[in-house]
Amino acid sequence: MSKPTPTPQPEGFVVKDPKKVAGSRAAELVQDGMVVGLGTGSTVYFTLTTLAQRIREEGLSIQGVPTSLDTGAKAQSMGIPLIGLDQVARIDLTIDGADEADHHYRLTKGGGGALLREKIVASLSEYVAIVMTPQKLVSKLGRSFALPVEVVPFAGPVVNRQFGRWGARAKLRRTSDGKIYLTDNHNQIYDLTFEDGIADPAALERELAILPGVVESGLFIDLAHRLYLGKPDGTCEVMTRVDPKTP
Repeated sequence: MSKPTPTPQPEGFVVKDPKKVAGSRAAELVQDGMVVGLGTGSTVYFTLTTLAQRIREEGLSIQGVPTSLDTGAKAQSMGIPLIGLDQVARIDLTIDGADEADHHYRLTKGGGGALLREKIVASLSEYVAIVMTPQKLVSKLGRSFALPVEVVPFAGPVVNRQFGRWGARAKLRRTSDGKIYLTDNHNQIYDLTFEDGIADPAALERELAILPGVVESGLFIDLAHRLYLGKPDGTCEVMTRVDPKTP
């Protein structure tokens, strides 16, 4: 079988990193004096680098609230000033990634393990922008990515049985060397898959919230206001909910 012929690109065409496109574009939302929630993940990394550049070149004055130890370390190394939740009551803007998003702006998050801190920061935010690539925009959550659920280790066997009663296949997350993965909060994560995706994300989020032993789920309902979808041609599709104000 012969190899397929590559599709020719227009002269001067340069493929760009879609993650960099989305992360950098969302950083334009940040204004002087803001308290900014700094999400976790490979796409948000480019938000951090852009903010660090703006701080150096524009004298942008912000305070960042990191959603993970990893993000905090990266931001600090880039010269982004950080504060803790004990120093702030509200957050002006949070920029974060997602594993999936649907057209109702519902998300699944937690592939990087920071879902609890990400949801706390998002819940305190006036505005939440999500940076992602187009393939993460789906018609139904839970078909292409498992749903992470953070669980107290003691309760693992109990909640795992309940997941099975709900028709979910639950897999305890492990590190690459086979050890049980622990979050920054020293909890475990179960990744849930459903045969045909998540039928009712809002209802499932409520069920998980009242299950003893569950700390938090990766379902983010009614928290995201804007989606930034970066593309290889350097453009960025922006999807915005009708009701919320922009920061």
